[in-house]
Amino acid sequence: YHAVCPCYFRSLDILKGKRKNRSNNNDRRSETSGWITLTIMAILLPDTTPDCRTVRLKTFPDERGWLTCADAYTDIPFPVKRLFWIYNVPEEATRGGHANWKCAEAIFPLKGSFDIYVDDGKQHATLHMDQPDTGIIIPAGVWCLLSKFEEGTICLVASDEPYCQEAYVNDYQDFLEQTICRQ
Repeated sequence: YHAVCPCYFRSLDILKGKRKNRSNNNDRRSETSGWITLTIMAILLPDTTPDCRTVRLKTFPDERGWLTCADAYTDIPFPVKRLFWIYNVPEEATRGGHANWKCAEAIFPLKGSFDIYVDDGKQHATLHMDQPDTGIIIPAGVWCLLSKFEEGTICLVASDEPYCQEAYVNDYQDFLEQTICRQ
């Protein structure tokens, strides 16, 4: 089995062979010969980073392909004022490594996978992101570090504010000190 941190359980996979592709994204059970997969919808217990939460978007599969959509204020709890995507990340490289005091973000793995570490200065968690219809909402003031990018990964980020360099803190120790001052 795998759990990406003690307080976050996304799926339980028991390896018995090779995995086949899922036939229907709305039914999270895999038709496999050798894999048994049980997916537990995002469970964030009280000891995880406050206010960070996962979101599962509506997906509509048919013979033409799959369509996934997100609505502002419903799926993403803010108006989207900036979009950017991360791709072609070299092996062993990280992205993020900062907190933003003014903006919230919604982060989705459109293709591939990565790990995301979130920390509010008191509590932290690491989540493995590998489903294009499942993202994480990161509120303002949370440290975020993305790592372990699978080759070919594309990560989409939606932000509730335009880019403002002055709102970022890029040193973790400075972040912890500023977090204490803000309490």
